[in-house]
Amino acid sequence: MSNKWLATTEFTFNNKIYIATKSSLFKVNYEQKLRVGFEIRKNRKYAKAEEFVKEIKKIYKEVKAMLTKSQEKMKKYTDRNRKKAVEYKVKDKVLLSTRNLT
Repeated sequence: MSNKWLATTEFTFNNKIYIATKSSLFKVNYEQKLRVGFEIRKNRKYAKAEEFVKEIKKIYKEVKAMLTKSQEKMKKYTDRNRKKAVEYKVKDKVLLSTRNLT
């Protein structure tokens, strides 16, 4: 990939809305949408820090809940085809393959 596409790729990656979090990485990290083009900024005096912290904590809590739910679903589908591992005891005889030992 050439350098001329790097910025576009980075923008796309950060602005993509992920299924697990239902939000973009930029929105989760910075609590605002990623700016596109030349948008006019609104003049604001001082943002209330406590409201900002509450909002960030709320977003992280929601994202954590979504990721936990997603992780549980992934585990459920993975465990459907998982077989129980064979348990070996001390002095059991087994055959070992040396195919990947180099």
